[in-house]
Amino acid sequence: MVFYFKARPEAGDYTLFMGLDKHENEELIKYGFPEDIWFHVDKMSSAHVYLRLHKGQIIDDISEALLEDCAQLVKANSIQGNKVNNVDVVYTPWQNLKKTASMDVGQVGFHNPKAVRTVRVEKRINEIVNRLNRTKVERKPDLKAEREAVNAAERAQRKQQLRDKKRREEMERLEKERQAEVRSYKNLMVAEKMTSNKEIASASKSLQELEEDFM
Repeated sequence: MVFYFKARPEAGDYTLFMGLDKHENEELIKYGFPEDIWFHVDKMSSAHVYLRLHKGQIIDDISEALLEDCAQLVKANSIQGNKVNNVDVVYTPWQNLKKTASMDVGQVGFHNPKAVRTVRVEKRINEIVNRLNRTKVERKPDLKAEREAVNAAERAQRKQQLRDKKRREEMERLEKERQAEVRSYKNLMVAEKMTSNKEIASASKSLQELEEDFM
């Protein structure tokens, strides 16, 4: 089971989601998207909350309002963190999550600790948490199939881009050849086919002389 939430409208059309338990967290870790940002209460047990950014966006594009929604949701879904003030929430891109065979179910590490950011949550804001909970939807998605569908679409897009690139390169090659032929033809006309005014005058004089000789 995965729970989905909608961020505040003024922050944009963004979806937040989290697994029901550590087993769903494993699936979310395994089949995440490059646009996913992972949130967790630092040094406490909590839900693994994800924010899915728009295609092409990065962690720097998260607004303060959107970040507050994410931080409040993850704090509210921490048994210990929900009871205390001034908790830190860490967040990082999904691709920075590291999972090894020796880790427990639901446990993660980081490939690059420097890519992990921290935001301080002073206290629970019920208005935000209640608003998010009103948008809550439960689903049983096939995370593997969703990830594979995205991979297939990305492969098809890369293939199309490669075909387009080859087509442009071929057109550019043909255009260069055409221009080279035009330049070659012009040079040929100047060097071999064109007759100068002086040559024309000389030819005319010779013709006149021939006519006088004939007379």
